[in-house]
Amino acid sequence: MSLSAAAVRRSLVAPVLCGALLAGTTACNEKADAASAPSASSSAEKQKFAKTRFVANAGIAAGATYQWIVKPFRAGKFKKGSNGRKFALIKAGLAGTLAYNRLKAASKNAKGDPALAKAVAPLTAGIDALKDLPSKLRKGDSTDSVVNSFDDVINKVKDAGKGAGAEVKDKVPSAGDLAKG
Repeated sequence: MSLSAAAVRRSLVAPVLCGALLAGTTACNEKADAASAPSASSSAEKQKFAKTRFVANAGIAAGATYQWIVKPFRAGKFKKGSNGRKFALIKAGLAGTLAYNRLKAASKNAKGDPALAKAVAPLTAGIDALKDLPSKLRKGDSTDSVVNSFDDVINKVKDAGKGAGAEVKDKVPSAGDLAKG
């Protein structure tokens, strides 16, 4: 009798397992279909804490720009023959790269909030224009215009954030943070 009970169990196990697998794949396909279907919020690319992320990223960009680009420029560190010029230009180039990356992230975050998206949208071309400027800073090429470009874009981003209810305050990254990018 134990032989026939084992045979019965074996014959029931296969259909039960097949049924469970079939039900699992059907459920997964329904979830995948639901995930790929457009939703009302997908067009605005809503993110959790979009304003908070925008403020954090724009704050780091603003702090890096002021501390490592604008402040040394105003102190005359970028002028030919000044003491520590090369090191100041290298740090400024790294800060420019960090600022550009954080501004791109802030621009992406802004898309998650309708008011921010509207305020920041006109600035994307200005942010994109900063892409090649860090290498110019590192080389010491036309530092006046490069510094002014960074400062101008940062101020416009800060104004746009303030107008949309997301005030941006400078958050100065350390020199180690610059190296990390």
